[in-house]
Amino acid sequence: MMNNEALKELINSWFPELEFWEEGSEFLNIEVAPDQLFALMRRLKEDEQSSFDYLYCLSGVDWGETLGVIYHLESTNHRHSVVVRVQTKDRDQPTLDSVSSIWYTADFHEREVFDFFGITFSNHPNLKRLFLTEEWEGFPLRKDYVDEINMIIK
Repeated sequence: MMNNEALKELINSWFPELEFWEEGSEFLNIEVAPDQLFALMRRLKEDEQSSFDYLYCLSGVDWGETLGVIYHLESTNHRHSVVVRVQTKDRDQPTLDSVSSIWYTADFHEREVFDFFGITFSNHPNLKRLFLTEEWEGFPLRKDYVDEINMIIK
């Protein structure tokens, strides 16, 4: 098991431009640019030192100015974890790379994020609504969503 500092040094040797932050978390927190997301995630899984074979949470987030996704990864071999955050400022056509070819569990998680936040995942094998009907307009978990009939209580 690598501690957070050792993980940070390893990951920083692959991608020196990444940002790391602490929020009082037990996990190493990584900020990645959208154009580096897929390469980082593949390396995190495939490198024997990191071996992040388990994507246990993928959540869409609306930070107001940006939309994005937070990924929680764990290595079941080494017993260490990281959190990866990616953001896009494009609220009209937010697009991120799919990681479903790296972790199959991302398939439905990305569909859920697409459904509720409108984030498109390029190279996703079956990106379509998961919970809402095809006729549904808008993305109900965005902060700018207008709920005319008060279906969502905030």
